[in-house]
Amino acid sequence: MSDKRLRRIVIAGGGTAGWMAAAALARTLGPAIDLTLVESDAIGTIGVGESTIPPLVAYNRLLGINEAEFMRATQATFKLGILFDDWRELGTRYFHSFGMTGKDHWSAGFQHFWLYGRTRGHDQSYDDYCLELVAAMQGKFAHLPEDRMNYAYQLDSGLYARFLRQMAEADGTKRVEGKIAKVELNGETGDIEALTLDSGTRIEGDLFLDCTGFRALLIEQHLHAGFDDWTHWLPCDSAIAIQTASVAPPVPYTRAMAHDAGWQWRIPLQHRVGNGIVYCSRYLDHDTALERLLGNIEGETLVQPNKLRFVTGARRKQWHRNCIAIGLSGGFMEPLESTSIHLIQRAVLRLIRMLPLAEVSARDVAEFNDQQFQDMLQIRDFLILHYKATERGDSPFWRHCRDMGIPDSLEQKIELFRETGRVFRRNEELFAENSWVQVMMGQGILPRAWHPIAEKLPDPELARLLSTIRDNVSRTVAGLPDHGAYVARYCGAATAEAA
Repeated sequence: MSDKRLRRIVIAGGGTAGWMAAAALARTLGPAIDLTLVESDAIGTIGVGESTIPPLVAYNRLLGINEAEFMRATQATFKLGILFDDWRELGTRYFHSFGMTGKDHWSAGFQHFWLYGRTRGHDQSYDDYCLELVAAMQGKFAHLPEDRMNYAYQLDSGLYARFLRQMAEADGTKRVEGKIAKVELNGETGDIEALTLDSGTRIEGDLFLDCTGFRALLIEQHLHAGFDDWTHWLPCDSAIAIQTASVAPPVPYTRAMAHDAGWQWRIPLQHRVGNGIVYCSRYLDHDTALERLLGNIEGETLVQPNKLRFVTGARRKQWHRNCIAIGLSGGFMEPLESTSIHLIQRAVLRLIRMLPLAEVSARDVAEFNDQQFQDMLQIRDFLILHYKATERGDSPFWRHCRDMGIPDSLEQKIELFRETGRVFRRNEELFAENSWVQVMMGQGILPRAWHPIAEKLPDPELARLLSTIRDNVSRTVAGLPDHGAYVARYCGAATAEAA
């Protein structure tokens, strides 16, 4: 048995995906594995993933990372959610927060009590019952006792990779510089045996992680795992990213501003702002998209625009033979809900939980692939919701999105909510009930009914419940410091570093 133990793990590619994988494997397994990461300084990384979601907080804690140190190193700010402009129709906005809204009953979510309350004269906004949302819109933040404030980070992903690299190498990861010139397959099994670099160095391994980004050098170019293309539901296929100097204190949220052929992001870090435009090339050409982006940014540009082309979809097999796709090599969910780094995290932690002792089990591979694919399907549906549930008809792009067919799984979720106010989640689904409620109502889907438990409350008790929650939110936010001041005190970076 000892001769067959799986010990040599080789990571092909660095960047956020490669170093997140290396840091977690090295910190968790240490000397139980022999870990090598191959990357070339000559090959750039995508490096535009700057907005994250709350599970990254838990990931960093799991690895024993000091939060303030990490935030200083990555120029990070706090993020309480995403502000959506012009998605439902021009001139409208809504906020998708990371928090809970109101207080749920075990039988029904808070939205049912709020919906019923509207018929009893309680016309306050649903937003007023969410701590994170109110704090974000007032530009405030602080860590609260018992983790009562749910948050994520807005960070420089290049600096995050650098931070993780230092950690991973300190924990025993060997980094080898060089371009991969050849992927050597076993003639009998079809597994990967070794990577040969342009220097002639040959690196053997038992398990290979493909972190080569959109190229998917191992998993697709050599192992042909297959790809499901979802552009018929998520038609945006291009993006341009640019960085600008900060001209105002950073707000604790990301902005997603819709335009007539896609949307634009704005992500405030400590010393700069990440900006980008996402668009469908069938409806907008590159030059016009760049002109539009440059006409809607604040502050001096710091770098040349970075153009990206992508296909939204998922690798059919994330684990194929002795190779596992991590990050963009496994597929791409457009950045609308900041899920790219999260999908890296999910794959890495899932791999660690299912890492074989010796031979790779076909059952493990099947389970890993099913769980990874389900993650991506659920995220896919949540993203499609933003495009489909729109009242915009001012451009061919939005008329296409409004009128397109959607997956049955999303149709069920939308119509269930429209008819009953209910949202059901399955299999540790990423987005919480409150996320679906906020986005569906923000996009104009208002339930026609509510759970009967709401009508059990007499009017005075219902009024007291609603006002108590609103007052608690308002009072808590009033006592919070300004977000920019809190960041400067807690984790302020002395100087801007190059990514």
